[in-house]
Amino acid sequence: MENAVTGALFLGAIAWASYVSHNWAVTIGAGLGVIVATATAWVISADRPSIDAGLFGFNGVLVGAALPTFVANSPQLWFYIVIGAAVSTVVTAAFSATLTRSWGIPGSTGPFVLTAWLMVAGAYAFGGLRVTSAGPALATEYAQMGLVIPDLPELCKIFFRNIGQVFLLGDWISGAIILVGIFIASIRAGIATAVASAVALLIAIAMGADPETVRQGLYGFSPVLAGLAVGVIFLQPSFKVALYALLATITCVFVQAGFDVIMRPLGLPSFTAPYVLTMYLFIAPRSLFAPHPHTPVEGHAITKGGES
Repeated sequence: MENAVTGALFLGAIAWASYVSHNWAVTIGAGLGVIVATATAWVISADRPSIDAGLFGFNGVLVGAALPTFVANSPQLWFYIVIGAAVSTVVTAAFSATLTRSWGIPGSTGPFVLTAWLMVAGAYAFGGLRVTSAGPALATEYAQMGLVIPDLPELCKIFFRNIGQVFLLGDWISGAIILVGIFIASIRAGIATAVASAVALLIAIAMGADPETVRQGLYGFSPVLAGLAVGVIFLQPSFKVALYALLATITCVFVQAGFDVIMRPLGLPSFTAPYVLTMYLFIAPRSLFAPHPHTPVEGHAITKGGES
């Protein structure tokens, strides 16, 4: 969402979640992450329009928010965030020079996932850092659940948590603020986000996913991103693309479940890896559709057979 007001609301959503959870390190880390990531892009002389569009900053924001979420506060943590945010910019540039240039597939949050995985995994090795999330556990510890349907007020909160968890925020009010920000940038994008959240929630409940995981919004954030990316951001919206995005959203719910099982023995969160994999798979055959440039989601000039 290349919109400054939207970005301010996103930051406000992060701050609200920090206020509720009394963990201001997440907000400070997010701010530090975007500053360091953007500054690094300037230092390495990255593409100026991409810097101005925020494409070298959003992965830094996510790294800056993720590390204080999964690693306990300490002096070493802040140095870790600075390095992680800087590395995310280098990885973003590497993705652009390879994945995007060769196959036309956007890096999106892939640099964040790779950087955050390495940083959280590395934190297990350093005495000055303490990983606060659940440690490695066998996948067999997952228990199959029956059909559990939350009441209507809780369903509404989960709907917004699905959106808030895009920024690792478990507070439903933060999710609502983020959705408002998306609608400000683009009504079409807001609708796609809302529909994807509702679909992900419905599929997770229908499949008997762990009710507590569903309640936290952890089955919804990657499908929300997948529905938004495939349905609005990277492909020219149409009825056919809407159905394609619906399939991507549903697929991402199952990919989310798979990643959760795969990553658990490693003691690492899946982050947005389910979205990244799903988006890459669904964007790769983009020759079937008119490509949608990664610029503001309104007012695009689409050229047949390529990007403008």
